[in-house]
This record gives sequence, C-alpha cells and structure tokens, in this order.
Amino acid sequence: MAGPRILIIPGSLRTGSHNAKLAAAAAYEFAQAGVQATRISLADFPLPIYDADLQAKSGIPKHAINLKRMIGSHHGVLIVTPEYNSSVPALVKNTIDWVTRVQDPHETRGQVFRERAFAIASASESRLGGTRALAGLRLILSACHAMVIPNQLALSFAGHAYDDMDRLKHSGDIEALTSLVRQLIEVSQRMM
Repeated sequence: MAGPRILIIPGSLRTGSHNAKLAAAAAYEFAQAGVQATRISLADFPLPIYDADLQAKSGIPKHAINLKRMIGSHHGVLIVTPEYNSSVPALVKNTIDWVTRVQDPHETRGQVFRERAFAIASASESRLGGTRALAGLRLILSACHAMVIPNQLALSFAGHAYDDMDRLKHSGDIEALTSLVRQLIEVSQRMM
C-alpha cells in the first residue's frame, strides 16, 4: 500500500512569515520520512469574507470548491497558523468557513473534515509560540468533526528558531516537529 499524501496549509501570506517557514520545514520532514507532501499557499485560493447572502446570491466560490477537493485528495492535513490577537487569523477561519460549505453530490456536509487526519502547528515571536491560536484552531476543527491529532507544535521565539537554510536549528524544536510529522503519518495511514 502506498503511503499517505499530506497537504500542508500555511495560514499566512506575509513575506518571510515564520509560519510559512515552519510549513516548509514540515514539508522537508515529510520528505525525509518518505511521504508525499504538497505545500500550498492560500494566496492561490482567494476567498471573500464568508457571507450567507453572498453564497445564496452567487454560490460557493470556485476557489473554495478547488481547495475542498485539494483537501479531499490527501489523507492528512497540516495547518500552520499564525496567532493574531491571541486567536486564529481571519484568513484561516474564513477559509475553513467556506470549505465547510462545499458539498459534492455524493457526500454529506463536512465529510472532507471527518475522513482525514489533521495536525496543527504555529510559530510566533512570543514565548507562548501561538498556543492560543492552536487552542482556537483545534476547537474550530473539532466543531467540523475533524480528527485532530493530539500532538501539536507551538514554536516559540520563531525569529531565532531557523538557520540560514530556513531549517529549525534547536534540537527540541526539531524533535517536536518530527514527533508531530510521525503522528500525522501514522494516523493518516490508519484512516486510509
């Protein structure tokens, strides 16, 4: 049996984002584990702020449909989110809100969340490493009936966490990322 396919979604569009760097470091770890990982940018899936009137008038945007199908073509998903004002940024929440509205004819609503494993991570300049955003994201995904693995990564002091190659340089951070990657692979394989 082939290994699981993992989708990596950085929740930041900012140039030089610590979370985009963490997503790239995770992609490297998945490759080291022999697992196919696809890293995307939400800039390629621009969506308006969710509005039920807009949905009723114009339908679901094609980017939401395409992203939902992208998620559906993978066995596991890693979302790497920044923390804004002690919470999940609007980009991440809005993306999830739109994807939950996509329902193909042969599916039940939200099926794409229930049928794959999710992992969450965050990188922040703060000592807490985005833990408050992770708590919020875990709650949002759980409300979508997603299976979120227990392991998560909150990368503290992210401005000093990477080497010149944008790889994690501290052994504790490397071990935490490796542990998260392994657990997502294991749970994704069980759900295949």
